[in-house]
Amino acid sequence: MLQNSWKTLTFVTQLNMTNRKNKMKVLLINGSPRRKGNTFTALCEVAKTLEKHGIDTEIVGVGVKPVRGCIACNQCKTKDLGRCVFDDDICNQIGEKLDGIDGLIVGSPVYYGQPNGSVLSLIQRLFYSAGAKVQNKPAASIAVCRRGGATAAFETLNLPFQMMNMPLVTSQYWNIAYGRAEGEAALDKEGMQTMRTLANNMAWLLKKIHAAGESSMPEREPWDPMHFIR
Repeated sequence: MLQNSWKTLTFVTQLNMTNRKNKMKVLLINGSPRRKGNTFTALCEVAKTLEKHGIDTEIVGVGVKPVRGCIACNQCKTKDLGRCVFDDDICNQIGEKLDGIDGLIVGSPVYYGQPNGSVLSLIQRLFYSAGAKVQNKPAASIAVCRRGGATAAFETLNLPFQMMNMPLVTSQYWNIAYGRAEGEAALDKEGMQTMRTLANNMAWLLKKIHAAGESSMPEREPWDPMHFIR
């Protein structure tokens, strides 16, 4: 079934702009260079469950082309761009999608106990340059590995969300799936159940937020930064 999911699963439902305000959408970022690898398999399980709740989904992959790391030039801030000053990779393309989503899920394979470097570079630049677009939007991460290192990678992926006022969506276990060969993660029964539970929890939270409206969002104090070196 998962072998055919790329063709049969509709990730993006085309909507009229008049209907978009009544529709919810979750963006899922595939941090693996393998388009149909085990990270994609786990994200598919989440996406299918979200679609059953009437929530639109889109899976976007980091691909195999280079993704720049942040060089701390601060041009996105000083020029108030709302996007990274470098426009030669997928960062700004994904940043443009953030206005139209209600939730975000980032999945990654585990490399040396860490997420893929490309997805880390993407998230760091994306959140620094366009972080205002993700404030208050529920988020979750998924780590996929052959054997070990998943919990460390999972924690690393979660850290940026906690700095962006993004509620973390949980599951019945850490959002981890296991597999080596392409699509093998589908055999991880508990892992796939964890993905479905994550999607159910995401749908529940999004519906609660959607019903309450923007007026229910918490007030934020102005940021009061402090540096330890005076």
